Amino acid sequence: MNALSKPLIVGITGASGLIYAVHTIKHLLTASYAVEVVASKAVQMVWQAEQGIRMPLEPLKQESFWRLQADVPTAGTLRCHPFGDVGATLASGSFRTAGMLIIPCSMSTVGKLAAGLSSDLLERAADVQLKEGRKLVLVPRETPFSLIHLRNLTALAEAGARIVPAIPAWYHQPKTIEDLVDFVVARALDQFEIDCVPLKRWQGHLGSDTPGL
Repeated sequence: MNALSKPLIVGITGASGLIYAVHTIKHLLTASYAVEVVASKAVQMVWQAEQGIRMPLEPLKQESFWRLQADVPTAGTLRCHPFGDVGATLASGSFRTAGMLIIPCSMSTVGKLAAGLSSDLLERAADVQLKEGRKLVLVPRETPFSLIHLRNLTALAEAGARIVPAIPAWYHQPKTIEDLVDFVVARALDQFEIDCVPLKRWQGHLGSDTPGL
């Protein structure tokens, strides 16, 4: 059993790096979490560009799509929402959630959220988290940041969002791209106090008498 009694929203935007979203869904479902997914309109185009795969828009087909990509056919609870369904449960503060993680998060989405704009369900769901005082975690995948990007991210941080850039570390001695991806996913989920990603965490400095130091 996991520690969350309410579902976690996973928002997926058209930023490059959809592997982050796949690994997030994989680890959450494997640990039997309930996940509500809303992917922006641009995700379909990015999937086509990065993987040569077309993401379906119909909710039930999309659920099968994400489970296939994450290689988790049955565990957990997954529900997908059309990005244009602004009347969905996620659009209301009365629908209780554990918060929302947007991974990866485009600078377009950051800008709209910073301005308080909600043109689709993903943006509305994120706005709801802020107004309800719930956790909103953004994983921006962009480089370099312009001054506008930095100001928008600062505005969201001031409003209560947590910013977790897709910047992996190396102290866990990664051997594969997946290891680097999982580090970012783990640090993002840490913000919700979710520990379901196998990760070698920092254990502090070794003693000065350790050979090689």
